[in-house]
Amino acid sequence: MSGYSTQQVAELIGMKPARVRHYVRRRLLQPARSTRGHYRFSFQDVVLLRTAKGMTDASISVRQTNRALEKLQTELKSISSLSAVRIYAHGNAVVVREDDQVWEVESGQMAIDFDIQSLSVDVAQIARENVSGGKPPEELNSDEWYNIGLDLEEIDPSQAPDAYRQAVRLDPENADAHVNLGRLYQLEGELRLARHHYQCALTARSDHELANYNLGTIFDELDDRDSAADFYQRAPSVPDAHYNLARIRELEGDELNAKRHLRHYQRLVQLEDLE
Repeated sequence: MSGYSTQQVAELIGMKPARVRHYVRRRLLQPARSTRGHYRFSFQDVVLLRTAKGMTDASISVRQTNRALEKLQTELKSISSLSAVRIYAHGNAVVVREDDQVWEVESGQMAIDFDIQSLSVDVAQIARENVSGGKPPEELNSDEWYNIGLDLEEIDPSQAPDAYRQAVRLDPENADAHVNLGRLYQLEGELRLARHHYQCALTARSDHELANYNLGTIFDELDDRDSAADFYQRAPSVPDAHYNLARIRELEGDELNAKRHLRHYQRLVQLEDLE
């Protein structure tokens, strides 16, 4: 699976592995686990640990550090590209800057100033080595390129499409890579290219629910409600497919089916919250 081991993260940020595990035990980090039960940290986890390291180096109290990390963990979830973020001290506050937006994380004299862009370069290299097992790029297979794309989406989204393109070049039937590449095109407003990749995914796997749902959103953007509804219906496990179907049925005056899909949407969301 993707992600970074405890040892890799410790070496990257200059923190002892035992200290990394301490933050997990305190539930300030909740990394995934490999099939063997080993921790697998995301880039956001690395950012939080690097911040914790800066606070420790600045002789900030454990209580104050943990309080700031809890708040920062929530703030980072809403950031689209962590490589564009800076975290630094401003007076008596920890401040996060993203492009032209600035907000305070927690009060306190925090002597922190680091550029996540430079950190992302190191993590991107770890991502490639972790997925590829040290193989040169020309020896990577489609699935390995796909997994690199997943990591790059979190670290540097501008590079992720190239990884997905390599994945579908090596295996035109890699449906997941087509879906992710299509989604990135769609976010850029390239609906024609997005539609092409969703259709390629469905050619490989006609039951791919996310490809069906995403294709439905394309037709929704084009105000073709009939086609949108058709594809939404092929994604019964995707909550937002039912939400969008409820909206379409309501516009059509079909109040009974609108309520039915809305109830289904609510049930699926509740199930996701329990997982």
